Amino acid sequence: MSFLKFQSALLLLFILTALFSGCQRIQQVIAPEPTEMREAAGDAKRVLNVGFYAYFAPVSYSADPDPASEGFNTHLGYEADLLTALEAMEGTDLSFARSGIAEWPGIWLKAAEPEYDLIGGGITILDSRTQDATRTQRVAFTSGHIKFRQSLLVRAEDAERLSEYASLTRDVKVGVLRGTTGEARLLQITGIVDANGVIAEGTRIDTPQGTLVADGTADYKITAAASTSNVENRFTLYPPADNMPQVNYPVNMPHQGFDPLVPRVAIALSDEEVLLDNLRERRIDAIARGEIGNRDAAAAAHGAFVVTALDEQVEYGGFTLAVEDMALRASLDAWINYLTNGGNIGYAEWLADPQIFLKRAQVKR
Repeated sequence: MSFLKFQSALLLLFILTALFSGCQRIQQVIAPEPTEMREAAGDAKRVLNVGFYAYFAPVSYSADPDPASEGFNTHLGYEADLLTALEAMEGTDLSFARSGIAEWPGIWLKAAEPEYDLIGGGITILDSRTQDATRTQRVAFTSGHIKFRQSLLVRAEDAERLSEYASLTRDVKVGVLRGTTGEARLLQITGIVDANGVIAEGTRIDTPQGTLVADGTADYKITAAASTSNVENRFTLYPPADNMPQVNYPVNMPHQGFDPLVPRVAIALSDEEVLLDNLRERRIDAIARGEIGNRDAAAAAHGAFVVTALDEQVEYGGFTLAVEDMALRASLDAWINYLTNGGNIGYAEWLADPQIFLKRAQVKR
């Protein structure tokens, strides 16, 4: 072989080697990460029907509180922005069709119904909430994406008097939302129910069917997941001891425009607003609810309300989906874990920068 041919062969080998290495580098740069996200997403775009609780500002709420309005299905708040970022993130191939839900009790189980694929709304993760009345598991939770702590919201002048749960005596009226962890924790902490939700003997319970008296057995039970049918529509609990508060529910509370003959969904005010209205008008003394919602209400009240009695117990909120959809659950967990940076980005960070989830999603483009 001549020297010229030898040089040409070397040059050709160099060019081919460079091209091959360059292709490898390009593949490495454009490959979507992490791998589990790419594998879970698949090629076809999937539309998920999402139901969200409409009245838990600022975590999850509707642009218009009226269920008959178009704005009722416009999702706002922390969870809305988290889902929007998930849609925008390359590789998820998901789109969310969102619908507001007005009623809270049992909302988590709607993920097992044909109408919905995913349910949200600031739902605390509890094993008991994955089961229906027959104790059959119907839904599963995603990993937690937000932390909750229970608290009391009181009028500013009562902040010292009602600074802790131990301050709640028989002459104190506390408003709660039925079927929430706010209700369940209040009842547990004050001793109105035990660790299993069994109502203390001697507690009087006002219901539409009349007043019942708990006998201390599991025939009278209230938990954050469900309650026995005899107290399901409770509207007042009268405690059996002086060191326990009276517990009141919005269903029987007066408020502006109140009409006991009109179903709650047809009344302009949500249950949350009814509680706040009654606290403002001194018909109740406190609201037992999550810290996030109570602090948002305190800020909106411009000093009229304050938050007290922060619970030591930490809860985690997630979305529910049908228990059979394990592949989707694994995908959502991976994506939520990325957007929240392994739980290091949550409500406080979102409150400081509502675009924080979208910014992380855009990094993946």
